[in-house]
Amino acid sequence: MIKHDQSGVYLDVKENTMSYQHIKWMILFVPTLTIGIWEYVRHQFLMPYLSMDAGNWLSPLIVYIVSITLLRGLFTMMENTREALDHERIAKGKLEERQQLAGELHDGVAQSLFLLGVKLDQAKRKFDDPEVMQLLHDLSRTVGEANHDVRQAIADLKQSPRQEDAHQSTLETRIREMVPLAGVKVEVDWQLADSCFNTAQQAELLACIREALLNVHKHAGARSAAIRGTGDEQEWCVIVEDDGTGYVEEALQQPGRFGLRITAERAAQRGWRFEFRRKDERTQFILTGGKIHG
Repeated sequence: MIKHDQSGVYLDVKENTMSYQHIKWMILFVPTLTIGIWEYVRHQFLMPYLSMDAGNWLSPLIVYIVSITLLRGLFTMMENTREALDHERIAKGKLEERQQLAGELHDGVAQSLFLLGVKLDQAKRKFDDPEVMQLLHDLSRTVGEANHDVRQAIADLKQSPRQEDAHQSTLETRIREMVPLAGVKVEVDWQLADSCFNTAQQAELLACIREALLNVHKHAGARSAAIRGTGDEQEWCVIVEDDGTGYVEEALQQPGRFGLRITAERAAQRGWRFEFRRKDERTQFILTGGKIHG
């Protein structure tokens, strides 16, 4: 059994180290003792009943059986150790990539958005025209929201994947942790098993749900929202809906609605169906997929 400490370095558990030492010494001595005991019993008690040739054949067979029994435990430990080291190497590589991407975002996009916000604040102090002021105010708010999203993305990237795994054990748990993004009360009714999605699909689905929640926060003017996941591997459906003011039919083509277009592209790449509609005075963000859709 392998575990890691808070620094992320994998360590052998003490009791398993002792087991390894026991097996090592047993491999060295038990076969020798076994063959010694066998030969003693054979010559003292079994000579009248067991021929010399049969005894000679049984000796290596007994040693083989005893050795393979002991070695099975050692081989299992070696396999577990190798798998743990592979996992550690992959996790380290992912963390390095995330740290690099976070640094690039911080030094590039985040800094540019911050400077743009400063310039917009300066511009607002130079104009008296109400229309220009409203436009600058809208631009400043959009830049502020984008800056917040980028900062949040940087914080998420800097978090160790192993730390995420420690508290985000299920898809439903990760979805519930994103609920505050909507800025309103969100009811979660998740009945989809994690096995319906592989790792890459889970990441894409979470990104789509995150975009839906941000859309509720930024554009819906809602008081409440809901996330529902139903179905199975053959056919599933995920709906994020709110009781907001709705949208126009050209929502996907509106300026500033890049997130919805990206979501549609993501869904198409995965073979999922994406629908954004108004029904029963509720705005619905719908993803459907499964084997029958693939």
